[in-house]
Amino acid sequence: MTPNNAAMRVRPAKHVAGSIRLPGDKSISHRYAMLAGLADGRSRFRNFSSGADCASTVACMAALGCVVEREEDGALAIAGRGPSLQAAKTALDCGNSGSTMRMLAGIVAAQSFETRMAGDASLSRRPMARIIEPLTRMGARIEATGGDRPPLRIRGGELKAVDYKMPVASAQVKSCVLFAGLLAGGHTWVEETHRTRDHGELALRAFGAEVERDGKRTGIRGGQPLHVIEAYIPGDISSAAFFLCAAACLPGSQLILDEVLLNPTRAAILDVLAGMGAQLRMLNVEEHHGELVGTVQLNGASLRGATIAGAQTAALIDELPVLAAIAPYTREGIEIRDAQELRVKESDRIAVLARNLRAMGATVEERPDGLRIPGRQQLHGAEIHPEGDHRIAMACAVAALGASGESLIREAECVAISFPGFFDLLAKVAAR
Repeated sequence: MTPNNAAMRVRPAKHVAGSIRLPGDKSISHRYAMLAGLADGRSRFRNFSSGADCASTVACMAALGCVVEREEDGALAIAGRGPSLQAAKTALDCGNSGSTMRMLAGIVAAQSFETRMAGDASLSRRPMARIIEPLTRMGARIEATGGDRPPLRIRGGELKAVDYKMPVASAQVKSCVLFAGLLAGGHTWVEETHRTRDHGELALRAFGAEVERDGKRTGIRGGQPLHVIEAYIPGDISSAAFFLCAAACLPGSQLILDEVLLNPTRAAILDVLAGMGAQLRMLNVEEHHGELVGTVQLNGASLRGATIAGAQTAALIDELPVLAAIAPYTREGIEIRDAQELRVKESDRIAVLARNLRAMGATVEERPDGLRIPGRQQLHGAEIHPEGDHRIAMACAVAALGASGESLIREAECVAISFPGFFDLLAKVAAR
C-alpha cells in the first residue's frame, strides 16, 4: 500500500497473517469521555480511541469546562465538573461525529444554559429527529435546521423523566435518553424494538450509577452522582471487523487480535463469520468494567454465504459495509435486509457501496433497505470513491486485497475519522 497525495494504492494479497492490537473502542471512548465530565474528579483512560470522532467528543467536553490532559504514557485524563457543566463560549464542534451530537445532546439538554451544536457538511445532513423528540418530551427546547438537521440550538433546563419507546433501534438514542435521565427528575425508561449495544448502560454502571433492565426496557433514576474511574479501553471490534473479514475470505490467513472487545451486543460479526465457515477461537476472556475483553484467533477458509436481516442487521450496522465488500469472494453471496439506516450514515452507504463494488466488476443488486451480492465473483482493481466515508474506504480496501490488479482509493484520509492507522496496520498483515 502506497500513499498518493490524498489517495492510497492497495495491491492484492495472498493472505493475511500476524498479531495486532487495535485502538480503543470508539463507542466506549465516546461514552467514557462524556460521563467522566459528569463525575466529580479526575478519570483516566488508557488506549482511548485515536479517531477524529472521539477527539470531537473530548474537545466538546473541554469546551464545557472539563480539564483534559494527555499524559506522557499516552493515557487521557478528564477532570469532571459533576452534573453542572460550564456554558461553552462558542458552538460545540462535533465534526463528523453523529455519536457526539446525539449522545451529548442528552447531557447539555439538562444544563441551565443554551448550547449550540454544529458539525461538518456530512453531519449537517444527518437527521436528528430521533433525539429531538424524546428530549423535547423531557422539557428541553430544541431548534434545528429544517426541523431536524444540525446545527442544533438546545435551551437546557430542568428535565422531567420520560417513558420512551424508540421507533427505531438505536444505541445512540438510548444513551442520549439515559444520560438525560441521569440528570432529570424521576425515573426514566427507554424501550427498544431490538436489543442494541449496551455500552451506555455498562458505562453508567462503571461510573457508579444504578441502571435497571426489564426485558426490552432500560431504566435509570435521576440525580445519581458519578464517581471517577481508571480504565483500559479494549480494541474496537468494529475496526477489528475489517481485518477479520480480510483474513476470513483469504484462505491460508492466520490472524490474532489481542485485547479486543467481545461484548455480546457488539460481537455479532464473530457469529456471522463463524456461521460462514471461518475458524475462530476466543482466548483469555476477562471482564473489565462490565465489558468482555479477550484475544481472537482466526484462520481463513472458503466462506459460505449469509443472509443478514432484522435484529441481526441492527447489531451489525457498522460491520455491514465490510461484509458487503467480501460477499463476492464467498460461495453463495451475502444478502443484507432491513438496513435503511445505512442510507443516513456519513454517506448513503448502500448506494456508495454498490457503486464502488460495481466499479471493481461485481454484480450488485441495490435495494431500498439493503444489498444482494452474489458469490464466486472475481473482482479487479479500480478507482474507489468513498464519498468521504471512513467505513466505505476501509471496506473497499479489504475488497481490493482479493482483486486482480491495483486499486486506488481516493480521499483515503477520511479513515482518520475512526482509525487513523488503518492502512499502516493493513500493510503490516497483508502478505504478498
